[in-house]
Amino acid sequence: QLHVVESGGGSVEAGGSLRLSCVISGNYYHGYCLGWFRQAPGKEREPIASLYTGAAGNPFYADSVKGRFSVSQDTSALSLQMNNLKPGDTAMYYCAATKDIAWYECLSGSRSDFTYWGQGTQVTVSS
Repeated sequence: QLHVVESGGGSVEAGGSLRLSCVISGNYYHGYCLGWFRQAPGKEREPIASLYTGAAGNPFYADSVKGRFSVSQDTSALSLQMNNLKPGDTAMYYCAATKDIAWYECLSGSRSDFTYWGQGTQVTVSS
């Protein structure tokens, strides 16, 4: 059983940066897919970045954030560094974790049926 809590959202102007943090309690250091998702008003939730713990392989990034967002993991948290933010990045951002998908599915961003979810943190980007 994992517990997931996000923080770091806020309001910024276009071109600005934010860093989201996700504290995950429990043992997730090997064999877990950790991901960031977002959901804008009126739109479906979409995967934007994910990595697989304890294994080699480049993280997954959605095309819409590639080159601007960076996901990383340390011993205490999963982070999402967001640079050059655009109004289109405005959404509720969620952190999630699961042990129930394969590493290649995790690193392709093809699955969204994660087991553990945080409550979300709002990111608003003004033009």
